[in-house]
Parts: sequence; C-alpha cells; structure tokens
Amino acid sequence: MIDRTALILGAALALMAAPAFAQEAEAPAAAPDAEKINMVIVYGEDKCEESSADTINVCARLSEGDRYRIPTQLRDDINDPRKEAWTNRVLAYEYVGRDGTMSCSATGAGGFTGCGLKEIDAAYAEKDQDPGLAFGRMISAERKKRLAAIDAEAELVEQRVLQFEKERAEREARLQAEADAAAEQELQESALPQPK
Repeated sequence: MIDRTALILGAALALMAAPAFAQEAEAPAAAPDAEKINMVIVYGEDKCEESSADTINVCARLSEGDRYRIPTQLRDDINDPRKEAWTNRVLAYEYVGRDGTMSCSATGAGGFTGCGLKEIDAAYAEKDQDPGLAFGRMISAERKKRLAAIDAEAELVEQRVLQFEKERAEREARLQAEADAAAEQELQESALPQPK
C-alpha cells in the first residue's frame, strides 16, 4: 500500500511547482530589438521624460485645469442626434431601399459585401471627430525625428566611406604609376646597346 503521508507530500510538491511552470510558460519572449513606446499625459508644467535609445516617450500636454477632470471624449455623448449635421442625415438615406452587392443588407445576393466598407467609413468619420489625444500621430512624429537623426548619421558614414574609397583609389593609382615607372626604367637599363 502507498503511504498516505508520501502521497500528500507528493501532491503538495506538485501543486507548489505548478505555478512556477505556468509562469515560465506564460512569459512572452520579447524581441531583442523591439522598440518600447511610452505614452504619457502630462498636465501644466509637468516634466516629460526624454526618449532613450530603446524607448520612445510621447507626452501629450493638457492644461492644469484638466488634471482632475473627466477626459473630454467622455464628457459629451458623441452619438447625440442633435450633433449630427443635416448632410450626414441626408446621406444616411442614400442606402434606403438598396439591396444586392455593396448594399450592406440582408436581402439580395452579396448584400453583406458593403458592410465592411460602411464600418470602415464610420470608423474614419469617428476618428476625425475624436477630440481626444492622437498618440498615433505623436508616435509617428517621434519616429520621423529618430529616422532623421539616423539618416544624418548614415549620410556622414557614407561620406567617410566615399572619401576612404577615393583616397584608396588615388593611392593604388600612385603605386601603379610608380611600379610602371620602375618597370620602364628597369627595361631601359637592361636594354641591349644599339649597333652603330
């Protein structure tokens, strides 16, 4: 028979080891050259940390009065029909009665095909009206700034390489000219005397 104490001890050890194995399995492997993006909202005169070599810090600055307020995008109801322009109301009726391909309706063949475009158009319209912070544009600007620095450094390296190649070509041409002159002189010295 199996000893009850040994069985309990084995189960306890298995339970204690399980979280360690789970943590090792769940830890995602980070890419070695993955850039980290730190998006921060700062208020008033708060300091924004500078970006480092492996981290892009993007700070959106809001006024000091907004520090303890509800964010602007949550203050108003963006779906309030009173805020919709008449043009948009009229355009909403454009698809009334349409069915078939590209209509986003349940009737007709291919009626579903227009739904994706309708959702994409709605998403872009919502994005244009969003009064919130545009971290995507700020990150893009920071990346452009970094790429400009990289391009400037690459230009300097390229100029140094071109200068080195030019000097090497001049040195090789000079050595070849010296070798040709030495060969010509050796040929003249070893030439047989001409009969008179």
